[in-house]
Amino acid sequence: MTHAGGYVADSRIRAIEWLPWVLAVICFFAAPTYVPLGSYVLTMIIFALSLDLILGYGGIITLGHSAYFGAGAYAAGIFAARVTGEPLLGLLVGTLAAGLLGLITGLIILRTRGLALLMLTLAITSLCLEVANKATDWTGGADGLGGFTVQPILGLFKFDFLGKTAYLYCLVVLFLCWWLVRRLVYSPFGASLTGVRENNVRMHAVGAPVYQRLVISYTISAAMAGLGGALLTQTTQFVGLKVLGFELSGELMVMLILGGVGRIYGAFVGPLAYLVAQDYLAKQFPEYWYFGIGAMLVLVVMFARGGILGIIDALIARVRSRPS
Repeated sequence: MTHAGGYVADSRIRAIEWLPWVLAVICFFAAPTYVPLGSYVLTMIIFALSLDLILGYGGIITLGHSAYFGAGAYAAGIFAARVTGEPLLGLLVGTLAAGLLGLITGLIILRTRGLALLMLTLAITSLCLEVANKATDWTGGADGLGGFTVQPILGLFKFDFLGKTAYLYCLVVLFLCWWLVRRLVYSPFGASLTGVRENNVRMHAVGAPVYQRLVISYTISAAMAGLGGALLTQTTQFVGLKVLGFELSGELMVMLILGGVGRIYGAFVGPLAYLVAQDYLAKQFPEYWYFGIGAMLVLVVMFARGGILGIIDALIARVRSRPS
C-alpha cells in the first residue's frame, strides 16, 4: 500500500517505531516540570491522528473537526458532573457521543465534495458551538463547565496536582489509538481508503463501496476525536467553548501539515513541534509568537511538501545516495 509520502507500507512494526514511546517515557522522568504540557501534547496527538485518518488517507478535507473533539469533551464533562466521575466510563461516553455525531453528520456531508463539504463541516461546528453556548444549564455556557471531580483510574491511580497520573493516562490511551489507526491503515480497509483518495472514479468503477467506506472512516475519526476531547476534560477537570472553536480546527490542520499528512507519525511530530514552539515563543516573544509559528509553517510548506517527516526523508535519501 502506498502512502501520501510515496513509500510502500509494511505492516510489521519496525524498531524505529518504538522511538516515540521511549522518548515519551524518558521525558516523564527527565522533565517533570513539563509533564502538564506533555499531557496536552499527547491529547492533541490523538486529535491529529483522528484527522489524519480522514484527511491523509481518505482525502476528506475538513475545517470543522473540533465539533467532534468538543462533543466528546462536553459529553465527558456532563457525565462526570451529573452521573459519575469514573474516568473509563467517561471516556467511553465521550467517544460514543462524538462517534454518533460523526455518523449522523457524515451520512449527510459525505454526499458532497470540495467547497460544499468544507462549508458543511464549518456549519456543523457553528451549530455545536451555539448549542453549547446556549445550553447553560448543562454546559455552563461561556463560563465553561467545571466543579466536577474525576475519580482515580481503576480506583487506584488518583489524579495528582503535578499531572503525572494524567500524563501516563494520556500515554496509554494514545498507544491504544496508535495501535488502532495503524491496524486500520495497514489493512485492506486502509488500502481502499487510499484508493478513494487517489482516484475516486476508479474505485467506483471496480465496484468498491466508496460512500460506505468514507462514512465508516469518518465515524471512527469522529469517535477518536471525541476520545481526545474527553481525555482533555478529565485531565484538566474543565471544559469550555474553546474546544468547539474554529481556531482549534485551524491549529490542528497546521499541526498535521507541519508534521506530514498521511504518514501516521506526522500526527506525532506536528503537534509536538507546534506546541513546543508555541510554548517557547510565547515565553520569549509574548506579543509576536504567532509570527514565529507562521514563518515556520511557510518554510515547511515551501521547502518540504511532506512536512517535517518529508525533510527527514530527504536527508536520509541524500545520505544513502552518497557513495560509500
